[in-house]
Amino acid sequence: MNLVNGLPAHVLLVHVVVVLIPMTALALTAGALWPRVARRLGILLPGVAFVALLSVPLTTHAGEWLERHVDDDPLVRRHTELGDGLLPWALGLFVLAAVVWWAARRSPAEAGRSGVLRWSAVPVRIVVAALSLAVAVGAVVDVYRIGDSGAKAAWHDSFNKNGS
Repeated sequence: MNLVNGLPAHVLLVHVVVVLIPMTALALTAGALWPRVARRLGILLPGVAFVALLSVPLTTHAGEWLERHVDDDPLVRRHTELGDGLLPWALGLFVLAAVVWWAARRSPAEAGRSGVLRWSAVPVRIVVAALSLAVAVGAVVDVYRIGDSGAKAAWHDSFNKNGS
């Protein structure tokens, strides 16, 4: 999918990434810090993370098509290079969202009987929360950097800075 109603698909798909990655990062962090939140979010947490993960390669593929159809520009190349780095962050969000969801859905009594490490075990929760926070911050910062470089590539020399 490269064009939607005559518009480059990248221009439309980028909005999905810009909304879902930070939203997933926020939900993951909240769920990792507070298991009650993870239980309330339920399957929605890994579900949204999965859609966010899928949206990244779709958007980058459409962006690479667009790059081939615009003038050669170092700002566009920089934006493309940065965009290629988002997939590992999105994958990390999905994997951690699945872990948080899976751990939160098990009741403490059920986990204790089966011999599986309880989700309420403090060291496990601290590690998962720290990893979730680190990946969430990394993903959001990367989305910001990619978006900023894309805006610079799209808008440099495209308007009158003097307002006249």
